[in-house]
Amino acid sequence: QVQLTESGGGSVQTGGSLRLSCVANKSTPDSDCGAWFRQVPGKEREVLAAIEPDGNTKYSNSVKGRFTISEDDAKNTLFLQMNNLKPEDEGMYYCTTGNYLRRLSTCQYKNWGQGTQVTVSS
Repeated sequence: QVQLTESGGGSVQTGGSLRLSCVANKSTPDSDCGAWFRQVPGKEREVLAAIEPDGNTKYSNSVKGRFTISEDDAKNTLFLQMNNLKPEDEGMYYCTTGNYLRRLSTCQYKNWGQGTQVTVSS
């Protein structure tokens, strides 16, 4: 089973930056795509950024232009660079990986990390 471990969360002021990392204990065919989600109390987990096997990336409108998702396949690591952070970016951030369903052009997320907290003060 793939285990994901996030790190890099913390407290920053508005306008600051953080870089989240998500390390997988191994690489499997069920982890060829990935994403970062955010969850705040009382709301559903929402996808912020996703990366497909060919390196294509997608972002939610709320983070487009400020967040960048990337990966280092050799190190089994997924990253989320977050710039110009806003108070509304605050939440628990989760990474996930899964296998890409090409017929549906979507990632079937199977592995989840425990989350890392991001706090943004104004």
